[in-house]
Amino acid sequence: MGDFLDATLRFPAVIFTFALIVVVVYWVLVLVGGAALDLLDGDPVDDGGDGGGALKAIGLEGVPVTVALSLFVVFAWLTSIVGNVFLDSVGISGGGLAALLFVVLIAAIGAGVLITRMLAAPLRHVFHHTPPPSRADFVGRICIIRTSTVTPDFGQAEITSPDGSSALIQVRQSREHAVHGLLRSGASALVYDYDLDREFFWVCPVDPAMGDPALGRFT
Repeated sequence: MGDFLDATLRFPAVIFTFALIVVVVYWVLVLVGGAALDLLDGDPVDDGGDGGGALKAIGLEGVPVTVALSLFVVFAWLTSIVGNVFLDSVGISGGGLAALLFVVLIAAIGAGVLITRMLAAPLRHVFHHTPPPSRADFVGRICIIRTSTVTPDFGQAEITSPDGSSALIQVRQSREHAVHGLLRSGASALVYDYDLDREFFWVCPVDPAMGDPALGRFT
């Protein structure tokens, strides 16, 4: 036990030992104290954010920064300890030992990056984030009128969302479009805007040949 502790407190392992203490404290706070996962920028790595571009460059996109850094620290720490123990066993000393310790440091960093990168691929599926559906997703899609008519004050239509589910939405036809004829039940209509204050969609007539009402797409 004493040899192991000595190996963890000697260069280069000591660098990762202190980093590992920070990692352990952080995850204890997460599990026990309910600390937010984004305390150290827990969002998945992307092009934006400090350091995000660098992490993406080594293949860690799609994994929260906290998880990527935690894995890197753990594997770099283990590699550095193995290196220290190995150097102790061969009995090298002096300038040669100092040079080899720096080799161990580089090897630990490389192993940490490589193993973390290997684990990032399956972890992307675990941390994959799909934005919640938004009413704005319906704009530009085709709906089918389900009320007898659609006026500037009344109307409902059925629409297919991008995820394939259908929904009944409140729709209105502008007076400019209404003068050319009201939309009636079963007609296809294009959703072209959403009124945020009154919570309904503006629709206008559309030629069914221009889109597939079943898919809700406008072409």
